[in-house]
Amino acid sequence: MKLTGWAGGLAAAGLLLAACGGGPSGGGGAISDDKIVLAVMNDQSGIYAETSGRKSVEAVEMAVADFKAKYGDDAVTDSIEVLSADHQNKPEIANSKAQELYDRQRADVILDVPTSSAAFAVANIAKNKKKVFIDVGAASTELTGKQCNKYTFHYGYNSYMLAHGTGTEVTRDGTENWYIIYPDYAFGDDMQKTFTKAIEAAGGGVVDTDPTKFPNDNFATFLLKAPGLDPKPEVLGTMHAGGDLINLVKQYNEYKLRDKGVSLAVGLLVISDIRSLGPDALAGTRYTDMWYWNLDGKARAWADKFQAKAGQRPTSNMAGNYSAALQYLEAVQRGGTDESGEVVGQLEGHRFEDVFARNATIRAQDHLLLHDAYLGQVKPSSEVEEEWDYVKILKTIPAAEAFQKPDAACKL
Repeated sequence: MKLTGWAGGLAAAGLLLAACGGGPSGGGGAISDDKIVLAVMNDQSGIYAETSGRKSVEAVEMAVADFKAKYGDDAVTDSIEVLSADHQNKPEIANSKAQELYDRQRADVILDVPTSSAAFAVANIAKNKKKVFIDVGAASTELTGKQCNKYTFHYGYNSYMLAHGTGTEVTRDGTENWYIIYPDYAFGDDMQKTFTKAIEAAGGGVVDTDPTKFPNDNFATFLLKAPGLDPKPEVLGTMHAGGDLINLVKQYNEYKLRDKGVSLAVGLLVISDIRSLGPDALAGTRYTDMWYWNLDGKARAWADKFQAKAGQRPTSNMAGNYSAALQYLEAVQRGGTDESGEVVGQLEGHRFEDVFARNATIRAQDHLLLHDAYLGQVKPSSEVEEEWDYVKILKTIPAAEAFQKPDAACKL
C-alpha cells in the first residue's frame, strides 16, 4: 500500500491510527487488503458479448492505467487489480458470481452487468454485503426506483432515456401508430412500458405489443403480423439488443417490411450492431445513445487510444465502463479509502465531465447518473467516409431533460 501527504503521516504515526480506529476519513482502514479490486461482470459469450464483453474489461484496464498516470506516487495505492466474470445473462449465475467476487476475490466494486434481471440480482447482493455496484449495461429504471439501494449506482442509460429520445422524436415527426415487440424479461418489459408512455405523451398510439422469448433467433411470427394489424402500424418498434436485434433486423429486411409501409425504430442500438449488419441494413434508423466515439475531439482521442489497445472502436457501453471505473477510483482517491460507505458518500452528488459523460451529476437521491444523451441516425454506406463512423448525431438531449425525475419508491 502506498500513502502520501497527510494520509502518509497518519500511517507513520501508528499510535494515532490505532486511536482513530482507521485511516483517512475515519474509514475502517485506508485500503482494504492493500489493494483495490475492480470486477467487471457481463456477457462474454452470448448475445451481448459484442456490446460490452471482454472489451469492457480492457476499457476498465485503461481507466486503471490513466488513474495511475494521473496521480503517480500521490495515488492512494499503486496496487489495483481488474477481475472479470461471465454471467451468461442468467440472474442465478449473476447472483453466485457476485457473491464469489465480493467474498472470495475481495472485489471492492462490481461494474457493468447488462441484462436487467442479472443487475437486480447483483444489486441485492451489493445491498446485503454493503459493497459498491455500478451498473452500466442494464436499462431498467427500477434500479433507481423500487429496487434501488444505498450501494447501487445506475450509470450510462436507462429505458426512460431511450424512450424519451427515440419514442418521442419519431412520434413527433409524424408517426402515429406503433407496434412494439420486446424480449420477455425485465429489460424488455420496462422498455415496452416506457416507450408506450413516451409515444402516447407525444401524441401517438401503440396498436399492439408482444413479448418474444429471450434469447431468440426467429421473429417471423411477429414480423408477418405487423402489416396486418388494424390500424396498420407505421413503425415497428423493437426493444431487442445485441444478437437478438441483429437477427430481427436481418429478418425485417428479408420480409421487406419497409416496402410494406412499416418502418423500423430501435430501442437500443450500439455501433457493434451496425458494423455486424452493415449500415445499409439500418440506414435512416434513428435511435438514442449515451455516447458516440466520434462525437467530438475528446471522445475521438480516447477512441483512438482504445482502438490501439483493443483493435476496434469502442461501443458506448465500453466507454461507460471506462468512466465508471475511473470515477470510482477518483472517489477512493478523494476519500482516501475504499471503505464502501465513504466511497458512496464521495460519489453522491458528484459533478464531473470526462471522455464519456458530459454535464454529469450522480444524483444523490437515487444514484442515477445524469448526463447529456444523443439522438443519432444511421448513415447509408454511401455517406460512410471512415470505417466505424456509421452515425450522424442529430441532436444533443441535455442532461436535465434526458432522464426521469427521482422515483418516490426509491428509499436509499
